[in-house]
Amino acid sequence: MEYVINFTWDNEANVWIATSDDVSGLVLESGSFDALLERTRYAIPELLLLNNSEMQPFSLIFKSERHERIVFS
Repeated sequence: MEYVINFTWDNEANVWIATSDDVSGLVLESGSFDALLERTRYAIPELLLLNNSEMQPFSLIFKSERHERIVFS
């Protein structure tokens, strides 16, 4: 089983946000990409159990997106 995890940068809050259409209830945030990656790795097995998913080996696919606007003065 594979689960896609989306990391999106929130410019206003200055945090990365983790969400997934594949893992119900996953919403985590952190100012550090690496810290969020680690938190997500630990949270997903718990969420899968809470969602009554059958526990079996799984793969995580992490996708990140960050947009920045550059203004010339």
